[in-house]
Order: sequence, then C-alpha cells, then structure tokens
Amino acid sequence: MARVVVVGGGFSGMAAAARLARMGHEVTLLERSEHLGGALTTVEHDDFAWDAGPTTTLLPAVVRDLFRKSGRPLERELDLQPLDLVREHRFADGSSVRLPGGSRAAQLDAFESLGSGLGRQWVDHVASYGEPWELLRKEWYERPFDPDVAPRELMAMLDRRESLHKRLRRTLDDERLRLVAGHRLVMDGHDLRRAPVLAGVDVYLEQRFGSWTVPGGLAALGVAMADRLALRGVAVQTGTQAIDLVVRDGRVAAVRTAGGEVDADHVVVAIDPRRLPALASYVRRTMPAFPPVVCHVGLEGEVPDLPHEVVLHGNPLLVVRTGGRAPDGAAAWTVLARGLVAEDVLTALARHRLDVRGQVVARVDRTPRDLVEAWGGSPYGVQWQGPRTARSRLGPRTPIAGVLAAGAHATTGSGLPFAGLSAALVAEMVGRVPRQ
Repeated sequence: MARVVVVGGGFSGMAAAARLARMGHEVTLLERSEHLGGALTTVEHDDFAWDAGPTTTLLPAVVRDLFRKSGRPLERELDLQPLDLVREHRFADGSSVRLPGGSRAAQLDAFESLGSGLGRQWVDHVASYGEPWELLRKEWYERPFDPDVAPRELMAMLDRRESLHKRLRRTLDDERLRLVAGHRLVMDGHDLRRAPVLAGVDVYLEQRFGSWTVPGGLAALGVAMADRLALRGVAVQTGTQAIDLVVRDGRVAAVRTAGGEVDADHVVVAIDPRRLPALASYVRRTMPAFPPVVCHVGLEGEVPDLPHEVVLHGNPLLVVRTGGRAPDGAAAWTVLARGLVAEDVLTALARHRLDVRGQVVARVDRTPRDLVEAWGGSPYGVQWQGPRTARSRLGPRTPIAGVLAAGAHATTGSGLPFAGLSAALVAEMVGRVPRQ
C-alpha cells in the first residue's frame, strides 16, 4: 500500500483519488477551499441556482467507467441523459442551425438547411477526425506519452504545423460552418490561429457520442463524487492549501501545507502546477486559458423558449445556457461572453433580440478573475500557443520522481471527459496494490 496525496478537489482530483483508493492505496486529498467539486458546483442566490461550470459532458463512457471502477455503477447514483438537441447556433445574417448530437445523418440534414452541399461538407469535416481520435485515445489519453516509443503517426500529428484556423478555411467554404466548428475552442479562450488541427476533435466526439447532462444540473456529479470519496475511505482535508512539494534525494516525500507536511510516496497534482514552486519552472513557457465573463440571471415572467444552449456568434461571442433551478413561473439562465465585452452582458444579449433586462429578479456576475480565485486556477487548462503546446504541458509524468499530474493543465482538451481520462491514466501509473 502506497501513501498517495492528491492535490486539488476538482473533478480530476476526486476521480484520481477515488480510483486510487479502490486500488488499495492510502489516499489523502487536499483542497484549498471549504468545498469539493471545483467548477462542478452551484451558484445560489435567493431561490435560484445555476451550474458554476460545465452543464454538459461528452464521452459518457468516461464517467461510467469512473463510477464502475471506484464502486457502485453510475446508474445507481445519477441520471445521466443525452440531449437530443445539443445547441442552437445563431449567426449575424439572421440564419441559424439547430445541432443534434449522436447522429451523423441528423447533423447532415441540419446543415443542409443552411445551403445545398453544406451538410456534406460538415459531415466530411467531422469524419476526418475519426482516425485521429482513435490514435489520440489509445496513444495519448490512455497511455503515458513517451516520444522515444510513441508511434510515428502520433508524433506527426503532434508536430503538424497547420493551424485549425487554416484547416477550417481550407475544408469549409461557408463561414457559418467554420464558426460552429471552432466555437468551443474560442469559448474556452483559444485563438484558432494558434490551435493545432487536433484541438478540433470535439466535433467528432459530439457527433459520435452525443452530449449528456444531469437533470437539475451537472453539479450533482460533484456531489456524487464527494460521496464516492467517503465510501472509499479517502481522507479529505478541505480548507488545506498545498504550499509546495517536499523533495528529498530527488523524489517527492511530502506535500507542505500551512499546517505541516503530509507524507507521501506519490503525489498527484490536479491543480495548475504554477501554484507549486517545485513545478512552476517547468511550465513557465505555457499560459493558462482563462474563463469567460459569466452572468447568472433569474428571470420572472414569460421568457423565450430556448434549447439547453444557444450560441450567438459575433463579437463578443455569447452563449446562453438554460436549465438552472428556478421557482415556479421563473427561469434561470447563464450567459457567457468571450471577446470584446465593452458593455453589459445583458445589453449585448439584447442586440441579438433576446432582451430580458426587464425581467431580471436575481443576478450574479462573475469575472474571469473571480472564477480563477474561486477555483484556485482555471479549469480551461493550457492555452494553445502552437502545435508544440501539446508536448510542453506537464503531465502525466513530471520531472520529479513520484509526482504525476492530472486534469486540464496536464492534458489537451478541457472538460470532464479529458479530465476523467487523465485521472484514469495517473491511477494506472501509480498501480494496484498486489494481493497478499
């Protein structure tokens, strides 16, 4: 049995801790705030509640595998449901497309509504990610990367200099298709001119596996994970900030906190490594991708009937998410803004003919700085600064023996599935306790 300390109580930290405890290790989880979950929490005001972070997830198999391998199956804990309509995209010319998930044929039909031949362009673009995804899944997300033994195909993909911006302009004739293909990365704080082609793989995952949510809010996943840690006997220390790693004879020996040192044979760093001086120098050339501006609103009276998510293309890029908890006769929306936010977010929303300013009865505004301070870092991971960014991120291995990295800063791609895959990988690297 090894003593494992997990630093960070967001989704990746909780996932790694639960897996490692089930494998037989003595696991301690340190979380700087008073609550677990990170971005998988709720924001509450009066009688309204909103998901603080993500409201959907791709690759539901990642979450199911986590629950199955750490105890009871997911179905006994949560009702993870697919969305028939993933989101609606609205464009500056007044056109729109309602994007279904989990169906190539349905997406082809949806984009044909924008113009003849556009559906075929879209599904061909999405299909181009099929083989790259399988390569990334097997050799990048599910296996520790080692450039000395990695397949040539993977190395070629990682080193390819073509940007996603250039690829989209080459393969998609219509600007609206390019906006749809790149919007998630733009919303996550990336410049498509500096993002590699592989960063656009989410369109394939969304079409192939759909987009999933939990009725009442995805924050319920964070609650279920906290319960799983208790079930597995993880020693959770909230309100405990890791100050640095203690290294002796070239190997990690403990995690230093304000209250003293927590001894460790292995440490899993599931936070931004910049927060730990022992690791900060190794990531000095990378930058975090910061969250967008967020406005949670509670609305009274009759509001427009919107799907789970509406993307309003322009500058700023706006995303409206519905489905928060609200009293009878009211609605809870979250509005995210990225780009030139030169006016009140709701005023910008009104310019898209969604004017709810007179119906606001509750409102919580959160700046990117507010979110980073609340979460202790950005869950959006490392900002793409060219193709070499993938190999310059820190994780799953680190230069310090016994230290592994998990989460958005340790992998390519933000969001629950990538964080979950990262957690599974580091757990397997620590290994199972041999049976006596």
